Amino acid sequence: MRRHRTEPRPGWQTTVEEQGLVYPLTRYPDGSLRPYWDESAYYSFALEEIEELEKVVEELHGMCLAAAAHIVDTGRFADLGITDPRLAGLIAESWRRRAELPSLYGRFDLRYDGDGPAKMLEYNADTPTSLVEAASPQWFWMEDRFPDADQWNSLHERLVDSWKRQAPLLPPGAPLYFAHSADDELGEDLMTVAYLRETAEQAGLDTRAVSMEDIGWDRLSGRFVDERYGFVRACFKLYPWEWLATDRFGPHVLDTLDNGGGTGSTLWIEPAWKMLLSNKALLAVLWELYPGHPNLLPAYLDGPRELAHGRGYVAKPLLGREGAGVTVHEPGSAAPVRDEACCYQELAPLPDFDGNRVVLGAWVVEDEAAGLGIRESSGLVTDGYARFLPHVIL
Repeated sequence: MRRHRTEPRPGWQTTVEEQGLVYPLTRYPDGSLRPYWDESAYYSFALEEIEELEKVVEELHGMCLAAAAHIVDTGRFADLGITDPRLAGLIAESWRRRAELPSLYGRFDLRYDGDGPAKMLEYNADTPTSLVEAASPQWFWMEDRFPDADQWNSLHERLVDSWKRQAPLLPPGAPLYFAHSADDELGEDLMTVAYLRETAEQAGLDTRAVSMEDIGWDRLSGRFVDERYGFVRACFKLYPWEWLATDRFGPHVLDTLDNGGGTGSTLWIEPAWKMLLSNKALLAVLWELYPGHPNLLPAYLDGPRELAHGRGYVAKPLLGREGAGVTVHEPGSAAPVRDEACCYQELAPLPDFDGNRVVLGAWVVEDEAAGLGIRESSGLVTDGYARFLPHVIL
């Protein structure tokens, strides 16, 4: 794994916008605009590295599924902050019937520098973003700059194939809605949903676009409907389950949750059992089940324990996106237990390449490793100001 400097292509901004990346720039607090898509550098890997990472990702995914089964079998929902017995029961039912429910994709965040095993930082299996840039613009960048190279990137083909395989699980004769929140100021969620809708249409599915705010509740029929009162029978939503289940429509969501077979209910994608994988408590459960695993970091729910006296630790809220609420505690610092529920994970500082802190985003489609996206940040926490860089296999 190496970082290389290079000259951006002339007109790169227009190019990546035409390829679906609608926010190639990021606005910083001082008002300045700086590249989010950053092709002034790129990363290269040896084929052997990528093959090893693929194995690691698929092994980690299998371990996460085993951890989900453990949580359901032992009823450890409270460890995830899920205290509503009804919601816990519906998640458990969703897990038991998962073979009947469409489930598409997820993204592992890994600490890796090419020297030593990759370490799992977290798994977003409910509402992962940075998909479009990983699937499309970086592939076309490679074809422009390194036409004889390769890339860890079968995302598009695997997504289309996944929709084809799972089409029989969708309600017959009903369109598949694709929903995001209209409060998405950057356009990231809109872009991601539009791209996933495109992959579904290439798989032959009938689709509709809708904002979450335009999905309403029809009291007469007891159904979720769109702005034209069309029945929302199946919906891919880029909207976290913890919001969907607890906002003002939450009771109706639980009343009509289709866990496989209800004719008057709504089938949500991702399914409810994905809540088990996108919760940071999963990290602690994994460490309990697989202590000492080379691709895991020690993690606990009741406090940092020995981590405060060893390599330091990171406190992560159980739910959150783009590093929100994450605090870094260096070795020997005080070890307070936060008031909010957190996961305390051993500090594994992101590798430093030319002053840039790097995290690998490894994608899974269904149960298979499918691609890689790389983000850089200036600090130890990968936040909303991170940059996306392309990669090649040389």
